[in-house]
Amino acid sequence: MTSTAQPPTPRAREAHPDHLGHVIFITAAAAMGGFLFGYDSSVINGATVAIQHRFDVDANLLGWIIATALLGCAVGAAVAGRVADRIGRIRVMQIAAVLFAASAVGSALPFAAWDLTVWRLIGGIGIGMASVIGPAYIAEVAPPAYRGRLASFQQAAIVIGIAVSQLVNWGILNMADGDQRGKLAGLEAWQWMLGVMVVPAVLYGLLSLAIPESPRFLISVGRDAEAREVLADVEGKDVNLDQRIAQIKLGMDREHKSTFKDLLGGRGGFLPIIWIGIGLSVFQQLVGINVIFYYSNQLWQSIGKDPSSSFLYSFETSIVNIVGTVIAMVLVDRIGRKPLALIGSAGMAAALFTMAWAFSYRSGSGDDVSLPHAQGLVAIIAANAFVLFFAFSWGVVVWVLLGEIFPNRIRAAGLGVAASAQWLANFAITKTFPSMSEWSLSGSYVIYGAFAALSIPFVLKFVKETKGKTLEEMG
Repeated sequence: MTSTAQPPTPRAREAHPDHLGHVIFITAAAAMGGFLFGYDSSVINGATVAIQHRFDVDANLLGWIIATALLGCAVGAAVAGRVADRIGRIRVMQIAAVLFAASAVGSALPFAAWDLTVWRLIGGIGIGMASVIGPAYIAEVAPPAYRGRLASFQQAAIVIGIAVSQLVNWGILNMADGDQRGKLAGLEAWQWMLGVMVVPAVLYGLLSLAIPESPRFLISVGRDAEAREVLADVEGKDVNLDQRIAQIKLGMDREHKSTFKDLLGGRGGFLPIIWIGIGLSVFQQLVGINVIFYYSNQLWQSIGKDPSSSFLYSFETSIVNIVGTVIAMVLVDRIGRKPLALIGSAGMAAALFTMAWAFSYRSGSGDDVSLPHAQGLVAIIAANAFVLFFAFSWGVVVWVLLGEIFPNRIRAAGLGVAASAQWLANFAITKTFPSMSEWSLSGSYVIYGAFAALSIPFVLKFVKETKGKTLEEMG
């Protein structure tokens, strides 16, 4: 997406806007896409067992049904920046809202497994678009002194969406007397779980009508008067608006729209900074965090927990996720992105290896499986610790860094490639988990723990701190 390159000034870093409350509202509305991102990606958690029984699919096909949405995410992430530069950030949000709503209705009323898979793909495109447009829009409207915290709204919305989806799933399950295939008003419980998402999708579309377009986009299409009004709202009345618009125009005159070709260079094909962005995205997923959010009900049932308890554990984990994200929002602009990532990596590795040890005590087969009480308790505690360490580190830090690390001239294309890589890694983990868990649940978590450990030297060697810097200072 079009960015600007103006000379950095101390004022830009210290500004306290008169209308910070308005900026927070704008940020929260844009982050509603993150809420849908979290809700749509995790709501399937409550339906996996029912879908497998309803359509009589094996673990491999179930993996395809769940993970196909992530292929859509990769597509949506790849095209969002280009579309946003042509028709605006707000229009992209509205397109995503329509895709979310269509996916919700279609997923709730599928004819067969292939039909459900297609609707999941459509919803995934909406998720991918929201995953790019939210952080990019927030980075463009947020004052630098608050950008880290405001960018964290995206991840906060994601984790709240995850928690709400689990709470709604649990409520629907109880209404159906604990049966995921129980009938409610002519539909099975799992169908209601997937269909309820139409409500936040409509809300997202309505909120997108209440927030302004990015001032950088407005200037790029010659709508200077509108850009002036937005800048006054988000940066305060004491800002020299003529100078700010002149700075943005100067930066735009010096740059060209980024293309995929601009990302190429060096011995590895891509520019080094692109590989760093890809590395951050891939490591965030290879630790297996979305196994917890997509399959936790199935996971807990696979070690002997009943459906009602497994839904409760999933909701509990979602609350831990929110707590961790709040911690990150407080710390990300205080201690920095890099220290949080390193602490999180170490904590995740320890928790994942502990889970692997606990799951190694699983006994039985089929529907008759269990863990000894002590190991079961350790597994639940370690799973919550894993989510906590992820939430206050990589869950927030990666999205903040991806909005900051790329130079202005390649920010749009770079963010698109990194986000697409993230979704592809997410797809790989999500698609393979059902089969891997049948092979060895404990072995799966050893692999995820190894990736968490490997992320430590990656951060130490390649990731630079961006705390307190303007976007222009980094490009």
